[in-house]
Amino acid sequence: MSGRQKAFLAGLVAAIAVAAAALLLWPAAKQPAAAPPPPPASPSPTPSPSPSKTYPYPFYPPGTCLVVPWLSKVTTTGVVPCDQPHDSETISVVVLPEGLTDDGAIVQATLRLCKDEYTAVKQRQGGTTPYYNSPLSPGAQYYRQGFREASCAVTVSNQNDDRKLTAPLH
Repeated sequence: MSGRQKAFLAGLVAAIAVAAAALLLWPAAKQPAAAPPPPPASPSPTPSPSPSKTYPYPFYPPGTCLVVPWLSKVTTTGVVPCDQPHDSETISVVVLPEGLTDDGAIVQATLRLCKDEYTAVKQRQGGTTPYYNSPLSPGAQYYRQGFREASCAVTVSNQNDDRKLTAPLH
């Protein structure tokens, strides 16, 4: 091997040695931190009614307009379009608390839970409306089965036979 070849080979070995040392001493590339695990699912603090749930008692979502037997010439409560004459409109849905023991306690709890929304609707209607707070709640037998949802409704007073609601309550 010639002197030139030996020099080239020595330079090549030196270059490889420098590159290897640089690779060994070079800091490792930072790996991206692993994403934290998702938080565990927790139930909502207040259960909300499911729109697809079937109820064994009269239950209507907000904005449902009704005719009722004690105010209209119908035999059962019926749903009608809100732009037609009607007796009642549901304004909200509430979830009853645990621990109620009978129909009276359920009705009283429902009236209390519906009161604020009823008062707000009454004030929007001018404050002296001929309506009353008339929630639709489960009976004790359904409450004991776990049904807790109740429909809050505003119903026209029965003091005037021809009085009807004729548009949605806002």
